[in-house]
Amino acid sequence: TTATFYFRDLGAQISWVTVFLTEYGGPLLLYLMFYFRVPFIYAPKYDFTTSKHWVVHLACMCHSFHYLKRLLETLFVHRFSHGTMPLRNIFKNCTYYWGFAAWMAYYINHPLYTPPTIYGEQQVRIALIIFLFCQVGNFSIHIALRNLRPPGSKTRKIPYPTKNPFTWIFLLVSCPNYTYEVSLRPLGTDLG
Repeated sequence: TTATFYFRDLGAQISWVTVFLTEYGGPLLLYLMFYFRVPFIYAPKYDFTTSKHWVVHLACMCHSFHYLKRLLETLFVHRFSHGTMPLRNIFKNCTYYWGFAAWMAYYINHPLYTPPTIYGEQQVRIALIIFLFCQVGNFSIHIALRNLRPPGSKTRKIPYPTKNPFTWIFLLVSCPNYTYEVSLRPLGTDLG
C-alpha cells in the first residue's frame, strides 16, 4: 500500500497571540482617537475638546474596559491549541473590529451627540448593569474554558457548569462566552 500526502502552503503565519492583540488593540486606540477628538476626525473647532455629556464618558470607560479585558485575557487566560494563523486572515479580522469600532465611536463621540432622552438616566443605568453582568459572565466562561485545557496540551474536553453561577449557562448553550457577548450588541457597548 502507498500513502499520499497533500501539502498546501498557507503562506506567512502569525501567532494567535499577535492576532488577538492586533484585533483588540486597534479598536481601543481608534475609539480613544474619536473620544479625544484628535484633529482630522471632526471639524477643526472641535479638535481635542471633550463632550459635555456624562454618558459619552461612560461609553468610553465601558469600551476601554472591554478591550483592556480582552487584551489581558489574551496574554494571561487563553490557551491556544493552534500556534499560528495565515497572515492574510488578519486583514479581514481587523477590518471588522477596527471598522466597527471607528463607525460606532464616530457617532458616540460626535460633537453633536445627544444622550438618550426617552428614559434617560434609567436607560443608561440598566444598560450599564447588563454590560457589567455580561462582562463578568464572559470572563467566567473564559476561565472555565481555560481550566479544561492543561498548559501545553491540545486536549479538548466538554465544558460543564462549575460552582460559579455564570457557568450554569453551559446547561443551555455550548459557547456561552459568545452568548454573553451577543447580549451586549443591542446596547452598543460591544464589538464582538
